[in-house]
Amino acid sequence: MYSVPSRTGVNVLPSTCLELSKIPNIVAIKEASGNLSQVAEIASLCGDNLTIYSGNDDQILPVLSLGGKGVISVLSNIAPKKTSKMVHDFLEGHLEEAKKAQLEAIGLIKALFSEVNPIPLKEALNLLGYSFGIPRLPLTPLSKENRSILEQEMKKYGVL
Repeated sequence: MYSVPSRTGVNVLPSTCLELSKIPNIVAIKEASGNLSQVAEIASLCGDNLTIYSGNDDQILPVLSLGGKGVISVLSNIAPKKTSKMVHDFLEGHLEEAKKAQLEAIGLIKALFSEVNPIPLKEALNLLGYSFGIPRLPLTPLSKENRSILEQEMKKYGVL
């Protein structure tokens, strides 16, 4: 399942997760509601019947702390090793390292969501030398101001 109310206008409620988790081929949820209370309720209701993945890069550690198992991530497209290490550090009990990594990534995460996804991500990949071009309509290229911020944050984070 994928709960992303900001894109769909519909929130997958914890009670719905509970019912759907009873279906054998529904095994996980990408939880991107941004509501940590909801994540906690899903974890409480569903237990081991539903694996929870953070759908928000700025909430990786909070979701992991509530029993999440990982992240389905935008950040990982440009910083896969750092994102993976953050999750592994947390799961292996290296909490200070994981916390430091989460906090260091906040500026870049914010820049990656400065406009509608995937606009900033495509530009980030272009900056890294991949030829992703411009988004297809109705999406438009990243604004010059946000491109400058994105480039600065990528340099600050050490990926550019």
